[in-house]
Amino acid sequence: MAAPSEAPRALIHLDMDAFYASVEQRDDPALRGRPLIVGGHAQRGVVLAASYEVRPFGVRSAMPMARALRLAPGAVVVRPRFDVYADVSSRVFDILQTVTPLYEPLSLDEAFLDVTASRSLFGAPAEIARHLRGRIAGELGLPSSAGIAACKLVAKIASDLAKPNGQLEVPADGGAAFLAPLPVARLPGIGPKSARALQALGIATVGDLAAQDPAFLERRFGPGGRELWDRAHAVDPRPVVADRDAKSVGAEETFDEDLTGVEALRPRVHGQALRVAHRLRRAGVRARTVQLKLKRSDFDQTGTLEGSLNLPRRLRWAKPSSVYAIVTRRTTLEHPTDDGQTIYRAAAGLLEREPPRPTRLTGVSAQNLVATAAPQQDLFAPPATAADKLNRALDAITSRFGSDAITTGDVGRPKR
Repeated sequence: MAAPSEAPRALIHLDMDAFYASVEQRDDPALRGRPLIVGGHAQRGVVLAASYEVRPFGVRSAMPMARALRLAPGAVVVRPRFDVYADVSSRVFDILQTVTPLYEPLSLDEAFLDVTASRSLFGAPAEIARHLRGRIAGELGLPSSAGIAACKLVAKIASDLAKPNGQLEVPADGGAAFLAPLPVARLPGIGPKSARALQALGIATVGDLAAQDPAFLERRFGPGGRELWDRAHAVDPRPVVADRDAKSVGAEETFDEDLTGVEALRPRVHGQALRVAHRLRRAGVRARTVQLKLKRSDFDQTGTLEGSLNLPRRLRWAKPSSVYAIVTRRTTLEHPTDDGQTIYRAAAGLLEREPPRPTRLTGVSAQNLVATAAPQQDLFAPPATAADKLNRALDAITSRFGSDAITTGDVGRPKR
């Protein structure tokens, strides 16, 4: 009797839409619906993100700022807030991990997910993508797009075509047919120069490329010719490679205005500690070291100054009147932990030893990670502790309803 055929892979490429610009529009209602550029110096910088409202003017990411402002002189320009984007990115990845451990971040705003084995728990791949995008929109207030296919190449192109705020599924056996009518420049690795060389040969679409003799492409373009032919036929066996080698797990938050005093900062540190612990448990690791990070509005030279007046002008992200010091403090625990309250108490102890200066950012990270020991499978294994039971309940609620759904009662929620 023949063995049953293996189910085709189901991959999702999830990409945040105009990520930096969308975060800025979310956080400042006055920017919503306006042509917005996130970028650096008007003459020497580049466009880091362009909102969809400014794109009809021809503005795109990586474009020189000077050219972008010539194309869209009425655009609003804001400086990037990388710490905010990193924190939001970490929350996005928290959501992605709820459906599969096989997720591969490509940058702050996009990732591949292998949901082949997730279908029995969460439904069809398109339904999984809708669920993830719904959570990102509901919990983080941000739009995202998704491509669903049997290989990375097709999933990535599908998510590009689904933008903004949409998703597109390509049947497992329909990758080549999906690619065929697209311009050949849609394939990764084919830039403007290569596209012109192909068009000179009468190859304008991916279907034209797929129809060529692979031996001819190899003679014309060398070893890469065969790879082009494979891509045109949607041949892409690359697996989703999960990042399991993180050296630390962290969470941080930048405040809209400076906060002063332990009592004002304690709820923020508490929430960050719980998020870090949740990620540790999900990754199957525990931490020996807890680090507290503070961005303080003063002239303390014990940290790394950002916005210092002796920096080159292009590096002055802060206003000249706002000099911030990054201060980090760490402590080593007696035993490795993945418990949020233990991490919080360690971070709070570090916080309490700091002078009460105005603070713009707090962050908690867990370092010196070790794998969680497998539970003993015998009659004499110690019973789960109250903390273990609480953490399992918190994880279940967080996975279903998001990181803000519940907290412990010893520290209040931060005021918004």
